[in-house]
Amino acid sequence: QVQLVESGGGLVQPGGSLRLSCAASGSIFAIYGMGWYRQAPGKQRELVASITTAGSTNYADSVKGRFTISRDNAKNAIDLRMNSLKPEDTAVYYCKAILADSDYEPSYDQWGQGTQVTVSS
Repeated sequence: QVQLVESGGGLVQPGGSLRLSCAASGSIFAIYGMGWYRQAPGKQRELVASITTAGSTNYADSVKGRFTISRDNAKNAIDLRMNSLKPEDTAVYYCKAILADSDYEPSYDQWGQGTQVTVSS
């Protein structure tokens, strides 16, 4: 069983910065893409940023230039550095990994438990 453990959320003032971390642990055969999603109250969960094993990144338009995703394949971990935070960034942030348990089984999504980010003065 693979678990994703997130950390780093909290309360920050507008214009401030936070860093979120996510690490996968357990019996890991393969991890493919990883990413961060967020869900604000009353809204659907949306992609914030994703990164492949090769380091290719993708960002939501709303966070381009402010957020940076990075990955440490040796540690099965990703970070999300968030700068110039805005009140509209307030949400629960979820880490997601695409995993496989063997070469013969299909890949599947594993989610973390979520961490709250609140941007408010």
